[in-house]
Amino acid sequence: MLIDNKSIAIVGGGPGGLTLARLLQLKGANVKVYERDLDKNARVQGSPLDLHDNSGLAAIRKADLLEEFKQNYLPGADKKMIMNENAEIFFSDHETKSEDHFGYEYFRPEIDRGTLRKILLESLQPETIVWNSHFISMEKENDGWLLHFKNRASVYADIIIASDGANSKIRPYITDNKAFYSGITMFEGNIQKAKENAPSVNDLLKGGKIMAFGNRKNLLMGQKGNGDIGFYASFPAEENWATSNRLDYSDKNQVINWFKTTYPEWNIIWLELFENAETPFIPRPIYCIPLDQNWEAHSNITMIGDAAHVMPPFAGEGANMAMLDALELSECLTSNQYKTLQEAISVYETNMRKRASIAAKESLENGELMHSENSLQEMLSFFNGH
Repeated sequence: MLIDNKSIAIVGGGPGGLTLARLLQLKGANVKVYERDLDKNARVQGSPLDLHDNSGLAAIRKADLLEEFKQNYLPGADKKMIMNENAEIFFSDHETKSEDHFGYEYFRPEIDRGTLRKILLESLQPETIVWNSHFISMEKENDGWLLHFKNRASVYADIIIASDGANSKIRPYITDNKAFYSGITMFEGNIQKAKENAPSVNDLLKGGKIMAFGNRKNLLMGQKGNGDIGFYASFPAEENWATSNRLDYSDKNQVINWFKTTYPEWNIIWLELFENAETPFIPRPIYCIPLDQNWEAHSNITMIGDAAHVMPPFAGEGANMAMLDALELSECLTSNQYKTLQEAISVYETNMRKRASIAAKESLENGELMHSENSLQEMLSFFNGH
């Protein structure tokens, strides 16, 4: 095996990085994951995500974790409603959606991000995760790399895999290609114990998802397994909006006033989200890879997930693509059909770029529809067509 007697460092412990670590360990690889979080409980995980049969679920099956996934997914959380700004329902599949099953091509079971992370973490060998590892830089040493961290000693590894997200510090060692701003910014909030703290919206959700459209703006929200609600306000904005708007994201009153000003036509029921969310709120400018990005493969460094192909979240492909990256890269690195590591990495990256470009294009197009003048009608046509 090409990676026999090689030390592998995965920088970043998201779904892609943890899936890759699990898949490589099943093949006997020597893997460490360097994660900047202080520990596994360091931050609130975002809204639930849905795994797709040919990507996220394919990786779960290969990782021999399907039974754990089945015991922890959220039945019914994939049910959705489409509303306008007045909270009037124009589409709902709560009564009509059939109970899909594992193995059905279009079944997209939902799971809390935190739960998925726990499943993956518990599948790894002890001491695989090196917490509180804030990556700063790296340099070539012998045939590998010396990684430097903000708060711990430097570490040597033969192979480096970047799984450190959209703002990857490792990506520049591989390519000069930079992501571009999509024109959309999302504003993230989370409500704990929503049944008590946001009863009106909680009743509307009915354990599923809501997508509300109006005036080129959206509210997107989903129920978490622990009873929390994760939500996003999504709207066209200048690229530097998050730093130039003078909002104090820890000041709930400021954020409430912002919502009233920015979403003036929207029903008062939506105010419940902002009035009862935890602080701070999190602004997220949405970026996308160049659809034609390319680079020459290296012999001992590559990347997966958002580090390789950040894209808008409007096609639900982010975590799924990252986990499929992990699956395909693990197979290339452990295959006997390639003569060198560089060849194995090149095959993985070529395939990854092709499918990432297709998914990114779809995500951009969906984002345009969701923030268009006729977004409600466009999305109703989209879901009725499905």
